[in-house]
Amino acid sequence: MKILVVGGGGREHAITRALSCNSGVKIFSVMAQKNPGIARVAERVLLKKITSIPEIVRFATENELDAAVIGPEAPLEAGIVDHLEAAGIPCVGPTRAAARIETDKAFCRRLMERHGIAGCPEYRVCHDPEEARRFIEDYGGDLAIKPIGLTGGKGVRIMGEHVDAAGAIEYIEQIGGDVVLEERLIGEEFTLQAFVDGNHLVPMPLVQDHKRAYEGDVGPNTGGMGSYSMADHMLPFVSRSDYREALRIMEETVAAMREEGTPYRGILYGQFMNTREGPKVIEFNARFGDPEAMNVLSLLESDFSEIVTHIIQGDLASSGVMFAHEATVCKYLVPEGYPDAPVAHQPLTIGDYGSALLYYANVKEQDGALYTLTSRALAFVGRGATLDEAEAIAEKAASSVSGRVFYRRDIGTRDTLEKRCLHMKEIA
Repeated sequence: MKILVVGGGGREHAITRALSCNSGVKIFSVMAQKNPGIARVAERVLLKKITSIPEIVRFATENELDAAVIGPEAPLEAGIVDHLEAAGIPCVGPTRAAARIETDKAFCRRLMERHGIAGCPEYRVCHDPEEARRFIEDYGGDLAIKPIGLTGGKGVRIMGEHVDAAGAIEYIEQIGGDVVLEERLIGEEFTLQAFVDGNHLVPMPLVQDHKRAYEGDVGPNTGGMGSYSMADHMLPFVSRSDYREALRIMEETVAAMREEGTPYRGILYGQFMNTREGPKVIEFNARFGDPEAMNVLSLLESDFSEIVTHIIQGDLASSGVMFAHEATVCKYLVPEGYPDAPVAHQPLTIGDYGSALLYYANVKEQDGALYTLTSRALAFVGRGATLDEAEAIAEKAASSVSGRVFYRRDIGTRDTLEKRCLHMKEIA
């Protein structure tokens, strides 16, 4: 089976690694910047911007590829699935219309409201800064300010956390006024990802990401500094009933999209806030999370190429998807100054990283040496029978790297987890 993987980051390295574990799979890659880890397992690589749709379609058809797995959101918004499938290449990824669940936050909220899907926060869609200003002043409480389109995980501003009311209004004016204003959700975030074939949904282990740049959850938002999962595939601050509710929300969302004539096929990522009232939807993403893909795909025991086939054929079943019952901790190394002023083109040296899994992201390999670029450089995933064991493996690996990079040492630690659990108890 010849499979195209679109994208060149850590998430896509995790996808290609999972596919490469299966015999009989040949991997083809499209990425803007050469990822050393992907390049080493790919049969052929096309170095192109991942929204260069005509060139990607030509590459796929010339190589007679059997399927494509779409990593990032930008090519989904550009309609890559529509064009590849029109050329006879089925995809794990939603069409442009179905990808609006991520690419258009107003569409997502209105869909949930139309179908009476639980977990939708109070919201208001605005297209004018003055309208937004009036709503903020009348609301009288803290709100989440969300640009309607894609922001790479860095565009949301929370009143009471990032900005005050005046700062929120100023931010809305800067971005042109197209925003969704939502009640500020208080609780603990968790991620539930699932394989979806248009009708059936098979969930993956729960993961918690860490968006803030610095230890102790301070500093600017990032694309994600690291994440962890537990051996039982749950999280200690998410009850079984909370989990069932989150899964039901995702199932009802998939059903709603099917009813509206835009069936969803691919990876559905539900970002939830576990609140006093139960799980609320922060957002849906139309693809694997980054870093969360590295946690779950590092645990995948089933043949990923068979899952791809079942998604495409529409006969996905939970019996065909198995994950190891181990904990994982993922720690991202990023350039000094990230995310606001990253120091690029600096050498990196990787030492003895033991049994950890290494995933390359935004790095350049030249003459056998690695150099930082402007985003997250590389990640290590530790697997273990317990969270403590997985964290120790990831920490040893991350600390082996020398260069002008940093990472969060507190991700996956017992202290950080206990803080999460205590916070949830205080809220409840």
